[in-house]
Amino acid sequence: MRTYERFMNYVKVHTSSSETTGTHPSTPWQFDLANILADEMKELGLADVKVSEFGVVTGVLPATEGLEHLPGLGILAHMDTIPEFSGENVEPLLWENYDGSDIVLPKCDRVITNEAFPFLKDLVGKTVITASGDTVLGADDKAGVAEIMTLCEQLIEEKIPHGKLCIGFTPDEEIGEGVAKFDVEDFGAEYAYTVDGNLPNAVEFENFNAASAFVKITGVSVHPGSAKNMMENAVMIAMEINNALPADEVPEKTEGYEGFYHLMTVNGAVDYAEMDYIIRDHSRESFEQRKATMERVVAEVQAAHPKAHIELIMKDSYYNMVEKLTDCMHLVDNAKKAIAMAGLEPMESAIRGGTDGAKLSFMGLPCPNLGTGGYNFHGPFELVTVEDMDTVVEILKNIVKIYAEA
Repeated sequence: MRTYERFMNYVKVHTSSSETTGTHPSTPWQFDLANILADEMKELGLADVKVSEFGVVTGVLPATEGLEHLPGLGILAHMDTIPEFSGENVEPLLWENYDGSDIVLPKCDRVITNEAFPFLKDLVGKTVITASGDTVLGADDKAGVAEIMTLCEQLIEEKIPHGKLCIGFTPDEEIGEGVAKFDVEDFGAEYAYTVDGNLPNAVEFENFNAASAFVKITGVSVHPGSAKNMMENAVMIAMEINNALPADEVPEKTEGYEGFYHLMTVNGAVDYAEMDYIIRDHSRESFEQRKATMERVVAEVQAAHPKAHIELIMKDSYYNMVEKLTDCMHLVDNAKKAIAMAGLEPMESAIRGGTDGAKLSFMGLPCPNLGTGGYNFHGPFELVTVEDMDTVVEILKNIVKIYAEA
């Protein structure tokens, strides 16, 4: 089966995760795809296939005869799609021999324009896959899932020699819980790759350090006609806190290795307000300084409003995987070699976000990230090409061959 055919089947399965349930997986429908994948893995001939009670799918493609001595190599992708935009009732559309014009999606008056997305010119002649306009497509990361499944099929059918391959599909990556219940020891790999990036020639081994910051403000609400020296307006205090943070250090004004403070939501009234931030930086030192700045700002605003009560709850989410990859850069070097073998120029890039691989690296499984061939993740303009997905499968096969020859 072609990679894109698998992909178009997978995206029709609703797998949106949720930040509000507190369960693992966060939504029960993620089991639907998990069970489909487990059945396919068994049909292909993978061993020890299982779906854990937490929705994690794992299986093993045993080493070919004579290569049993090689360390286990893991290859992973995540099954869920973002909770912020619908991933239900996805209708994948094929745009064959794409001519480079704006892509008019049939629903919600949405258009993927060249003006907004200049990379479209590079896709001319390829077969583009989009959703219909009212949902995400799900290339993040069902493209990765389809590519890994196709890799397994081709390795078996083409009788390509390989060491032990450990295959994994996780739920809840989009809410930062993808490997919260992942059993690294049971997985059986010494090294791994996630397939969860965008461009097919990308190799990502750096990512943000990340923390959440939740601010709760209890104000003092009195009649506005007699409020002088008594009222503490929680919403105004929230604005004061945000205005005290560096104005240019926000996502919309930063790129590359530049970190930021991102105000995700703010809600409230005079008596009570809440603010939800994420804090990001590639440098651990700068990351710690950002957290210290948030603490200082809250403390200073609290001192200026003694009758109010301000609570700051900060929690680290994940760290930069490069800290754990410096002693096993063969993963990066071999990925770049595999990309070059596929006729592409390898591109190193730092992730302005995180992946399961970042957390796995700190759990003892060094795990850089590879591209899927997808674009415009996390919204209705998401797309992927048939040809780029095929290229990713070729790159993965090259990686397997390289490690088989080690």
